[in-house]
Amino acid sequence: MKRALLALALSSTALPALAEEVNIYSHRQPELIQPLLDAFTAETGIEANVAFVDKGMVERLVAEGDRSPADLVLTVDIARLSQVVEAGVTQPVASDVLNANIPAEFRDKDNHWFGLTSRARIVYASKERVKDGEVTTYEDLADPKWKGRICSRSGTNDYNIALLSAYIAHHGSEAATQWAEGLKANLARKPTGNDRDQVKGIWAGECDISIGNTYYMGQMLADPEQQEWANSVRIVFPVFEGGATHMNISGVAMTKAAPNHDAALKLMEWLSSDEAQRIYAETNNEFPVKPGVPASELVASWGTFTPDGLSLTDIAGHRAEALKIMEQVDFDG
Repeated sequence: MKRALLALALSSTALPALAEEVNIYSHRQPELIQPLLDAFTAETGIEANVAFVDKGMVERLVAEGDRSPADLVLTVDIARLSQVVEAGVTQPVASDVLNANIPAEFRDKDNHWFGLTSRARIVYASKERVKDGEVTTYEDLADPKWKGRICSRSGTNDYNIALLSAYIAHHGSEAATQWAEGLKANLARKPTGNDRDQVKGIWAGECDISIGNTYYMGQMLADPEQQEWANSVRIVFPVFEGGATHMNISGVAMTKAAPNHDAALKLMEWLSSDEAQRIYAETNNEFPVKPGVPASELVASWGTFTPDGLSLTDIAGHRAEALKIMEQVDFDG
């Protein structure tokens, strides 16, 4: 009997412990976040599993309810983060680490979402056909001098809706409607494609300027087929009259279900660390949100600017109105 118990004890200690894991629903492409997750697993031993959910993330979480396997949501744009919270599928996270690493302007006041990187919505301008100083403000984009010279992706794209939401916050709904009408009147072609497609349009001579996020420049420069597009333009950091350059974020939220709560919290905190913020900066060409972590050398070479002081929550609050305006002016028509 003693020998049997000893054998059982020895066999029990030989069994591998169940590995910790964290499950992520990500709106961000896997290749953009995999370097971060690999580094996290190497450091902590916690496996990070990702499901890329391009559309219907909120609906999926609502349908799954408490049975959801997802611990975290990774997404871009303050509007999408707000939508997840408003759907009631997230939970507040109390963390001294997150509060210390992420400035208050980049996190939810109720601790439901936390910004991880920031990006500026800038103007790409033809090096050949647009002079320095020819465009300096977002308001400039509605000036008739740009008639037939602007390329844009869909007006209902989240990034453009966020920009229009910021315009509403600065100048009011009526002025924002007039601006959207003026911008549409200046389009060189029907809105199509993504931000990089607009730069391709400049390279091809179809337009002279476009609106885009900063990090797309890094992505184009890294792609041999798109380097010519990138080299045909320069980055301009426009400002709002009475304000500064429009910013948006990528961020993270913990789901209400979170079956692996502790592991998920470890990943959230790690994503705000110096190492993770450095990887974000070098790999994704985004601006770190943690103070003291520098932008990459490439991103720094694009120039300096002053981020707009508008609250991201305030911007998200104008989203429905901005979408209504884009549909009212038939921006994509």
